[in-house]
Amino acid sequence: MLFRLWMLLVLAAGGAATAAPQPSPHAIEIPRWFTPSLLDLPDEVAEAARHGKRVMVYFGQDGCPYCKALMQVNFGPGPIADKTRANFVAVAINIWGDTEVTWLDRRRFTEKTLARELQVQFTPTLMFFETDGRLVLRVDGWQPPERFAPLLEWVVGRHHRQVSLADWMATREGSGPALAWPPMPYLLKNPAELSRQGRGRPLAVMFESARCPACAELHRDAFARPALRRLLGGFDVARLVPGAPDKLQTPDGRRLTAREWSRELRIQLHPTVVFFDAQGREAFRFDGTLRPFHVESAFDYVASGAYRSEPQFQRFVQARADKLRAAGQTVDLWR
Repeated sequence: MLFRLWMLLVLAAGGAATAAPQPSPHAIEIPRWFTPSLLDLPDEVAEAARHGKRVMVYFGQDGCPYCKALMQVNFGPGPIADKTRANFVAVAINIWGDTEVTWLDRRRFTEKTLARELQVQFTPTLMFFETDGRLVLRVDGWQPPERFAPLLEWVVGRHHRQVSLADWMATREGSGPALAWPPMPYLLKNPAELSRQGRGRPLAVMFESARCPACAELHRDAFARPALRRLLGGFDVARLVPGAPDKLQTPDGRRLTAREWSRELRIQLHPTVVFFDAQGREAFRFDGTLRPFHVESAFDYVASGAYRSEPQFQRFVQARADKLRAAGQTVDLWR
């Protein structure tokens, strides 16, 4: 550890006198308890294990309000930060950075090429690893503290050895009365018939729970936007509650229960929205807590077909925001 810290000081002090690359900025200010890493992940995993810890890798970017919320709300002073710090060595990667990263399979990338290789579509993205370098959990997108805390407990307690994350989270949604939901006229009347054969239009399937505040918020806020309502006109939209016993016809024409299908798709959190193209193939998905502009952008990403030519959703969002601003519209990424 002392050698690694010494190396960091050498790189920082070398300036123009050496050809060593300078660490890229972390985009969003990160807590001081994040490690000053040389981004050699096999070394980080081994070093953390020697101290009884594991590694958590954070992927972020400049101007990301969700990254700011993670750092200030989740990782600000409090029990979540204390538990994360006590159990993990935290490493930060800028998805547009140029610093070299040695990944766990010992292949080398720049930060931005690694983000593309790992298909990081949302920031923040967090990856939690075991002491042997195996991935335990990947969290794509920001989760507010009330959802992040049980995710963290599932990883810290190594509960993945006994129970799936989906079942773990379901037991923590409570048994109180179902939430009040707004009218949802955009939903398919028969969500059991999802085959794309003969439909000629994409499908958005929303895996939700009746006691999921984030699900109700998605319908109440994002789906009330006129621009998103217009986009919905080009989709079939179905709402499913995983665990329902009835058989359904999947987009590719098979007959499964909702529970079987959700397990096959590895649905872990509510809400998860999975998009399928007109041929029944998965095109895109999100399960983080997205504000309305990003939900609208996700539907536009699929409706426009941009996902076929632009594999990075972040670039599509940036280009879409720039286009709207150029047209004189106000764009607030957090609204």
